[in-house]
Amino acid sequence: MSLTVAADKDTGVAVVTLDRPERLNAIDLTMRDELVAVWRELRFDDTVRAVVLTGAGERAFCTGLDRDAVVPQPSSPYMMDDPLLRVGPKANDLWKPVVAAVRGMACGGAFYLLGEADFVVADPTAAFFDPHTTYGMVSAYESMLMALRMPYGEAARMALMGSAERMSARRAHEIGLISEVTEPDGALDAAVGCATVVAGYPAEAVQGTVRALWAAKEAALAQAFAQAPHLIALGNLPGERQADLFAARRSGEYRVR
Repeated sequence: MSLTVAADKDTGVAVVTLDRPERLNAIDLTMRDELVAVWRELRFDDTVRAVVLTGAGERAFCTGLDRDAVVPQPSSPYMMDDPLLRVGPKANDLWKPVVAAVRGMACGGAFYLLGEADFVVADPTAAFFDPHTTYGMVSAYESMLMALRMPYGEAARMALMGSAERMSARRAHEIGLISEVTEPDGALDAAVGCATVVAGYPAEAVQGTVRALWAAKEAALAQAFAQAPHLIALGNLPGERQADLFAARRSGEYRVR
């Protein structure tokens, strides 16, 4: 299993952990399918009233799609399968609150998950960035989700600066991407504490509030997502060229702000 799920029946909180620390919790197709299955299963488990999503290990919450994942695509230019489009809780019709706990890197495809969390807490090691443009890829779905979680200029800067910059937990808190910067190694405990409080309230009222909050941005997101496949098809470099750029990357050459 690429995930672990630990549910506390007394508190009503389930902790879902991305569990591929040796790959910086990058999402391969197996983990993608497991996430979809977990979100769908949690819809039917009335003993779970709130969820915490986190990543195993100290280095990363999630670094997006595993670069070794092979994603089959239809031959038609009018059809494109995005492997992470249905990876989040809202995409699977789960309206129980989800709190994300971030430690270390959260980048690229991680924003599919953070974009569908209800709020995010992070410890001081958290660093957010979007490397798509650096490697010749369009940041479409990811930047659309982030544009609804932070001021437009900050979302644009993160998407356009690529791997040259990483947003610190402090800056992410200043702009509202995360709701709390915890003590070192404290993100998971803080997220569980918040989820425990929420899980103690009447479930119908909580789930209705989650649904109402998402409805406030759902229409805009649906219209934006409709444009994404065409933008990706037009703007992405061929896979071989992307691989060349990725192989030529220089680690450690970035600015933290």
